[in-house]
Amino acid sequence: MKSLKGKAARSVAVRLATFVSGGVDAAKAARALADGVVLGGYEFLRYKSAPEGGVERATLHLGDALGRQAAAVRKAVANQTALLECVVWARNIANLPADTATPERLAEEARALGKELGLKVTVFDEAKLAEMGCGGLLAVGGGSAHPPRMIILEYPGRGRKARTVAVVGKGITFDSGGISIKPAPRMAEMKFDKSGAVATLGIVRAAATLKVAPRVIGVLCCAENLPSGSAYRPGDVVRTYNGKTIEVLNTDAEGRVVLSDGLGYVVKQYSPDEVIDLATLTGAEVIALGDDTGGLVSTDNRLAQGLLAASAETGEPLWRMPLTDFHRELVKSEVGDVRNSIEIPVAGMLTAAAFLETFVGATPWAHLDIAGPAYTNPLTRRYQPPYQNYGATAFGVRLVTRYLEGIGGRS
Repeated sequence: MKSLKGKAARSVAVRLATFVSGGVDAAKAARALADGVVLGGYEFLRYKSAPEGGVERATLHLGDALGRQAAAVRKAVANQTALLECVVWARNIANLPADTATPERLAEEARALGKELGLKVTVFDEAKLAEMGCGGLLAVGGGSAHPPRMIILEYPGRGRKARTVAVVGKGITFDSGGISIKPAPRMAEMKFDKSGAVATLGIVRAAATLKVAPRVIGVLCCAENLPSGSAYRPGDVVRTYNGKTIEVLNTDAEGRVVLSDGLGYVVKQYSPDEVIDLATLTGAEVIALGDDTGGLVSTDNRLAQGLLAASAETGEPLWRMPLTDFHRELVKSEVGDVRNSIEIPVAGMLTAAAFLETFVGATPWAHLDIAGPAYTNPLTRRYQPPYQNYGATAFGVRLVTRYLEGIGGRS
């Protein structure tokens, strides 16, 4: 698909039989080819004045050998294409710059999605967040002219006894680091710090489109982290939705602060059977696992194994990391309940996870730190799968949707 870009090729035909041998069945090969065609051909062209044309139509030929499997292949391609449309939609939102993709803009996207698919959507603005006691979102978003939002989307699932799965996403629409400001190099990439929230949007859309069995509650914790006279400061103590307090030691450790409100809210209000959060949370995740693999931390083995199985199925790699009392001890605060940063530069991905665990209680929970694979730049793109293009990848949409479809999710 990439090699045909700019060569006036508008259609491409693929012979499926050449990809089917050994343990590879036709339906799975067709899914993989759909991934390559749709995602390999993806480009973010909103701001291009004269984009090059690419392939507009792809045809899959089964041939006589696979003719008997036509029904299964058609079903697999239809399912995969519907999922990939959600991935592309999410990529387009995640690629938007911060001057466009404000917290309120993400709320608008959620409202439009709810109207399109008949989903219940609730948006809490800054006044309602203050009334609710969501001090984490208010603190992080306090330095910006674009106030924070908590966005809730509800897909009802199939059947009265459907499991409830909450998916919570970090939506920092731009992360300057706040008072603890980041260095200038690569700060432009911080428009991608909303990737967890946008992936959550994509997952809810896919769940509703594919009519998965579980009930899915999507929560987007959205704020812009900027320095100003109204920004939160190192040394502040923030009270969150569930009453726990956070000692702020570094305003650039803001993702966990906004997630504290979303996690606390969804656990209390919906009593989900399990919670999955997605967040571009730590640079330590990239140091540990590189740019292609997400970090998985979970308190529930069944949930973790289900997500790992979905990872293998979709090719969105995860690696499970430990969470021990050592990490939990490191995030305890002498001033409040927990602190958002620690004094020693060790186990940054895991201490962040230990912080988040504080806000889910006994609910089975999985944390996906997607700081590495959520987006690519011109350098890291070289080491990613060939179907990844520059910018947002919408990592997690395919993975979590497959989990919800039945690898781990069950009614």
